[in-house]
Amino acid sequence: MKKRILGLLLGSVMAFSMLATGCGGGGEEQTNPNEESTAVEGSLNIAIVSSPSGVDDGSFNQNNYEGIQNFIANHPLATVTPIKEETGDTAAAVQAVADVVADYDVIVCCGFQFAGIGAIAQDNPNVDFILVDSNPTDASGSETEAANVYAMTFAEQESGFFAGVAAALETKTNKVAVVNGIAYPSNVNYQYGFESGVNYANKNLGASAEIVEIASYAGTDVTGANVGGNYVGTFSDEATGKVVGNALINEGCDILFVAAGGSGNGVFTAAKEASDVKVIGCDVDQYDDGTNGSNNVVLTSVLKVMDKNVEKQLNAIIDGTFEGKNDLLSASTDSTGYVKEEGRQQLSADTITKLDEVYELVKNGTIVPASNFNGVQPENVG
Repeated sequence: MKKRILGLLLGSVMAFSMLATGCGGGGEEQTNPNEESTAVEGSLNIAIVSSPSGVDDGSFNQNNYEGIQNFIANHPLATVTPIKEETGDTAAAVQAVADVVADYDVIVCCGFQFAGIGAIAQDNPNVDFILVDSNPTDASGSETEAANVYAMTFAEQESGFFAGVAAALETKTNKVAVVNGIAYPSNVNYQYGFESGVNYANKNLGASAEIVEIASYAGTDVTGANVGGNYVGTFSDEATGKVVGNALINEGCDILFVAAGGSGNGVFTAAKEASDVKVIGCDVDQYDDGTNGSNNVVLTSVLKVMDKNVEKQLNAIIDGTFEGKNDLLSASTDSTGYVKEEGRQQLSADTITKLDEVYELVKNGTIVPASNFNGVQPENVG
């Protein structure tokens, strides 16, 4: 893969190009590299294009952004521009990338809605792409690979499974639920994994939890199939997230697994305004978001380790080892998990012991949680 060690001639060409195209148009904030720094190794000009909840959502987008920030901390000549795609629509997401592709060395695309960048990548071989939560598709919509696209998908069903086990073991009302954003594959994976975990705990760990779903909030996946669950319909609507959260609390749920991006903030609020209701955070450690006076509503959080994997690929671009591929990351690469650190969760010691045991079974493949397309049904796990 090419390295970013550029001569003065190329630096001049890039400077002219930025003047002609308007570098980074549409970004929320930007630090423009000077003309000399473009000739220095490490001076990557990076864009991160996110969903409407933006890079400060405290969850999915922010974790990807933190990976870039960690990289910049070690490569201070690199810059990043966050670009928020305001609609969440797939065509608009791809267009948002097309609008800025000429302005950046690397574009990090956050979410399934960016799958269609495959054609853009093929037309722009000198730009590297890091695609999170989807594999790229070409102009005909067929999944593809590209030498300049590292696509990372995750076994979210594993982290969802850990959330389901924790919820089933810790519930006092024996009613639990998951709240999702949009029924993209990653979100359905979380849902099915959660349901798998509850079912496994009921069958094997002495739990007796009921999974609550409200039919009016059922999700429809990318194939048009009804997947049930409780879907807000967007990742950026806190008000509706609160409505869904309250509806489930009114059904008797005392533990809610929240995998809904910015919409999930509304579910957190519903839990804070209720009594004896806990939430399980998603993607990142959300314990700080659960602060409610002198209390905290976060039981634990389950993890999808994006920041370290984004940073790893940016380092690969710098050192010339970047390789385009479609990569599925899981517990086997320490890319899924749950929070058990003291002071960052409220799990019982017995629950942590049981989680540690099932983690190893998931990691070695003994337990295979259901996901959107793996053919396993949640009720059959365990």
